Amino acid sequence: MPPIMEKKSSTPLLHLIILSFLFISTSLFSLTHAAGGKWQLLLPNVGISAMHMQLLKNDRVVMFDRTDFGKSNLPLPNGVCRNNPNDTALKVDCTAHSAEYDVAGNKIRPLFVYSDVWCSSGSVNPSGTLVQTGGFNDGEKRVRTYDPCATCDWKEIENALTNRRWYATNHILPDGGQIIIGGRREFNYEFYPKSEGSMNAHSLPFLVETSDGTAIENNLYPFVFLNFDGNLFIFANNRAILFDYAAGKIVKTYPTIPGGDPRSYPSTGSAVLLPLKSSKGQVVAAEVLVCGGAPKGSYVNAESGTFVEALKTCARIKITDPSPQWVMETMPLARVMGDMTLLANGDVLIINGAGQGTAGWELGRNPVLNPVVYKPDNAVGSRFEKQNPSTIPRMYHSTAILLRDGRVLVGGSNPHIRYEFSNVMFPTELALEAFSPSYLDSQFASIRPSIFSPLSQVTVGYGQKLAVRFSITGKIALNSVSVTMVSPSFTTHSFSMNQRLLVLASENVIAVGNLKFEVQVTTPATGNLAPSGYYLLYAVHQQIPSEGIWVKIQ
Repeated sequence: MPPIMEKKSSTPLLHLIILSFLFISTSLFSLTHAAGGKWQLLLPNVGISAMHMQLLKNDRVVMFDRTDFGKSNLPLPNGVCRNNPNDTALKVDCTAHSAEYDVAGNKIRPLFVYSDVWCSSGSVNPSGTLVQTGGFNDGEKRVRTYDPCATCDWKEIENALTNRRWYATNHILPDGGQIIIGGRREFNYEFYPKSEGSMNAHSLPFLVETSDGTAIENNLYPFVFLNFDGNLFIFANNRAILFDYAAGKIVKTYPTIPGGDPRSYPSTGSAVLLPLKSSKGQVVAAEVLVCGGAPKGSYVNAESGTFVEALKTCARIKITDPSPQWVMETMPLARVMGDMTLLANGDVLIINGAGQGTAGWELGRNPVLNPVVYKPDNAVGSRFEKQNPSTIPRMYHSTAILLRDGRVLVGGSNPHIRYEFSNVMFPTELALEAFSPSYLDSQFASIRPSIFSPLSQVTVGYGQKLAVRFSITGKIALNSVSVTMVSPSFTTHSFSMNQRLLVLASENVIAVGNLKFEVQVTTPATGNLAPSGYYLLYAVHQQIPSEGIWVKIQ
């Protein structure tokens, strides 16, 4: 605590002033400068390595790695085996390569996936079904769906895609469909589900222009965000465009990030669309933050045994400006293969990854165990806060996603072509952890809101008033209440597809009972702001979020 706490005063007035200062400073200091976070080992062995993860509306997390890793540590139930003559590792495999994690029960249920889902992509459709696309080998043109229910399993559709999609990026669209962009040696995009007029793939020369050649690439898993004008921001390698996907034309070309170093796979950085703040359901500005990656030449150097230090910079750009420019910032730690996760209060968690090398088999070194929190509303130079470290390296093929209770689920890490548990630098990791940001610390219990209305799973429309009621046990700061809506992401290879957070326009907070309050918010005006589907809604008080509730907007 500040040294002033040790002071005594014989003057009652001075004593009162000091106590008042202490009350204010304790409250404000702990909220604006608290850092650290806590780690919890949830399960030491979930049987598979969580290369891909998606939270669904029933608070279950679907995770999977690849079918051609060999035998996993998670048997399929009831003697079931996968008989696949096309598999490159095992033609007959009686182990699972996908699983469902029950957050509340902290337990795993094996799932059956037939074709290879390695390095695939996905989105959740408006009904809450995970629509996962592509993969490797026999999986490259498949679509798989997973419905959120206690006994559901994967369903597969053969040849549902026009082109092979391996290392592609998906984004949900305002009409509820999804666009699938790129992939290895696929310089084009397509839509799913298919309909008349959307059966074919469409050329995207930007992906050719951003490739560093077939041996290096540096433009796989492009960072894609839906802007509130309905166009797509597409970032690959070291630059970006604003793309009208309906007309198939570039609306705006953004400058190259200063320095020109690559940020896309395998020089893998990460990116987020920063919180969209609305007024009367409308948003006036959108910003993108790109962090980490690897300097030019790092991939070739790593393949030759020289592991170059990762990039230590972030680049931030207001994509809606008439003449947008990148603003450079410096992270506390250099990082490649990091994940960027939007937290419930609008902060950004930068987690996982390595300090040297690149993505790819055995090409990363020096695991970065400390997450970093980025506070986008702070002044430049005071936005980063280093957090407490994990003890588990999370290298290539690691993941992180936000849970409804505000924790971040962390899994994966397998830089090997098969499961390798011994005699390697970074063994295949099967443990599942949770990182609790400092906003979950018990010291904030008295100012943490608890939503009691509406109930979870409520359906709302666009541009409508919504009364959010919450309780709080301590003293409320009426001018420090906000409501956020977060779209859960499909996360793999250091990018969280479809991730977005909206700060809803709100009116004055009013008391509705003893320690009970109401804030009326306006839901997003259109599907360009928030594509139809399920979101997590949080009440946030002094940067401390409640537990979320599920809200469906349509």
